[in-house]
Amino acid sequence: MACHLRSATASVPSSPRSNEPGVEQQLQSLKTTISSPSANIDTMCDGLRSLRNINSSIEEMICTPSNQVILCQAMQRKAVEEELARSLVLLDLCNVMHESFIELKMTVQELLLALKRGDDATAQVKAYIQLTKAAHKQFKKVCKKTTDEKNCMVVKLLAEARLATTSLLESISGLLSKQIEMPKRALISKTSQKGKVVCEEEQLQALECSIRDLENGVELLFRRMIQSRVSLLNTLSS
Repeated sequence: MACHLRSATASVPSSPRSNEPGVEQQLQSLKTTISSPSANIDTMCDGLRSLRNINSSIEEMICTPSNQVILCQAMQRKAVEEELARSLVLLDLCNVMHESFIELKMTVQELLLALKRGDDATAQVKAYIQLTKAAHKQFKKVCKKTTDEKNCMVVKLLAEARLATTSLLESISGLLSKQIEMPKRALISKTSQKGKVVCEEEQLQALECSIRDLENGVELLFRRMIQSRVSLLNTLSS
């Protein structure tokens, strides 16, 4: 896969209220994509971009005067505060993913160096797998509770977006742990043929680019979620 950065393409709906069905459809489509057996790095990057668009649309709903009045009502306010608390855990998870991406890129570089030297890369392979497993464990800390049916549409969409984000990040973590399995045999062998080594180098370089793409996507999503969080806080304090 070519190494490149994907740009955000947030759409601007004409009416936040009329956009509610559209956001629900996007969330449903995203769930289908995440659960697909054929999901790969490209679909994960597309999912991150879709989540940014979803968060942007929800933020526009939050900023409408009518929704701000509703969100400040006692029952809705409590639900919003709960989502704000849960969003902090999600932001922390994004930071964990960011750190994991940095370490994974370093490990891939070590794997490439070992492969070029013809060294046994068993230790590097194990380190890569351990890194992805460590990141995967962080998802146990994320609240996967759905919202109450009595909550307004904006709160429901916030909860659905949170669940979708958790599922997508978890899928990314799981997918990355599998990526090393393909070149694993050649990497831990000192007697690999030259042509096979070149092939494994290309696979590792492609994996490094994939990690960079995912890192960029998670970073942009992180910024988008921060903006949505600020809008919610401003609404409650107005």
